[in-house]
Parts: sequence; C-alpha cells; structure tokens
Amino acid sequence: MMSNIKHKRVTTHTLLEMKNRNEKISMLTGYDFSMAKIIDSSGIDIILVGDSASNVMAGHETTLPITLDQMIYHASSVVRGVKRALVVVDLPFGSYQSDPNEALRSAIRIMKESGAHAIKMEGGIEIKESIIRILNAGIPVMGHLGLTPQSIYKFGTYTVRAKEKKEAERLINDAKILDELGCFGIVLEKIPASVSKKVTKAVKVPVIGIGAGSYVDGQVLVTHDLVGLSTEFNPRFLRRYIDLNHLMSDAIKKYIEDVKNLNFPSKNEQY
Repeated sequence: MMSNIKHKRVTTHTLLEMKNRNEKISMLTGYDFSMAKIIDSSGIDIILVGDSASNVMAGHETTLPITLDQMIYHASSVVRGVKRALVVVDLPFGSYQSDPNEALRSAIRIMKESGAHAIKMEGGIEIKESIIRILNAGIPVMGHLGLTPQSIYKFGTYTVRAKEKKEAERLINDAKILDELGCFGIVLEKIPASVSKKVTKAVKVPVIGIGAGSYVDGQVLVTHDLVGLSTEFNPRFLRRYIDLNHLMSDAIKKYIEDVKNLNFPSKNEQY
C-alpha cells in the first residue's frame, strides 16, 4: 500500500508515525542529482547518501577511503534533486570515532554545507558521547548496528553478525542505548532475522534492515545493486529488479555501431 503522505516532505516524525501504524519504510542509497531525482519522484521515504559511494562511485574496495569533503559533495548533489524524501548522510570513517568534538564538527559541516536532514553513524555504546554531542546540537542521528562496514578490518569478513548469543545480546543492548539517547532510527545490517525481530520490538524508533529479515520496520538497499548497475555483489539479501548493466551496454554498442556505419546522426538529427 502506498503511503498517504506521498507528496508531503518526509521527516523523522513521519517515520515514527509509520512504525506506529505498521506501515513499512522504504530506503535506498543515492549519490548524485540525476539518480536522486528519479528515486525521490518514485516515492521513496528515505534516501541514504551512503559511504558506499566509496565502492560504487569511486571503485574502492571498502568504504574507508571516502572523505568528509567527498560525502558533502555527494550529499549536496542529492539534496538538489530531492523534494520529498528524508535525506540521511553517513559520517565517513575517521570523522567521528576518536573525538566527540570532531564528530560534532563533522556533523555540522554536513548539515550546513549539504542541506541534508540527518546523519548516520556506525556503532553502539562506544560512540555514545559523540551521539550525545550531535543530538544536543539539534542534528538528527540514525544509528547503524550489526555488520558495520567501516569496521571491516576489525571483523576481517563481511559475514553475518550477531549469530552467537553473546554478540546478539550486546547488539540488542546497543540498540536500546541508541533508542534511549534519542536516535530517530536504527539500521541493522546482515544479522539473523530472529535478532532483528527482538531489536524491533525492544525499541520505540523505526528499525531499517539490510540483510536483516522481514521483521523490521523497513528495508534499505544500495540502488546500484537493486537496478543491476553493479553486478559483482551478489549477497542472499539482494533482489535485482532490473538489469541496467546489460540494457545500457546493449544501447552503447548500438550507438557505436550506428556511428561506425554512418547511421547516426541522420538528416533529422542535424541542423
């Protein structure tokens, strides 16, 4: 069922209302003006300017290399293409982990320079002071638990998190802490559906899953994966809705053929 708030600006309060009436929340990534405009006009609830831009836009192996300046550039481009969706921006690796004051400065820069509506941070109790500092400045914060890509070298693998009881309990506790601190939502990445179900029931705020099963309040995917522009990434949780990689490749090959054979431009396509 499509939301009855389709043409109104989505806010953090909107998301809480959606959770309370059991309306699922849709979320996708966006990194540039043109794609953001398409995603927003399609009726998405949240656009995440993810540090996954490091992978899909810049070709890096991990999310770690992307800088705060680059995130602001991508976020600014997205904001200019959006009329309805809530725009959330990842704080990139190194911009908030070591010092709450640096975390606040990073969040303020994103909000002031990009015009985005909220920021997202990976981690639980270990970043508590940074979250408090940012929230006290009036900046909405979305949490992120489970598989946290910025910590990939600590984990050493992209495997499912919180399969063991001790780690699952710690994750649930971290989610409760994020909720109590005042985060407006939490992303759960690549954890068992049974654990995400417990988290969703344990917190008041919306829980968005990626590879976290169906018991959460909403879902998020990387747009490039969903539309088939990226083809190397094939996790179990990904559903591809179209194969743009092959469609675009076929179109480009046809263009090359027409140029070589003098079929483009035609007389109607010149001045």
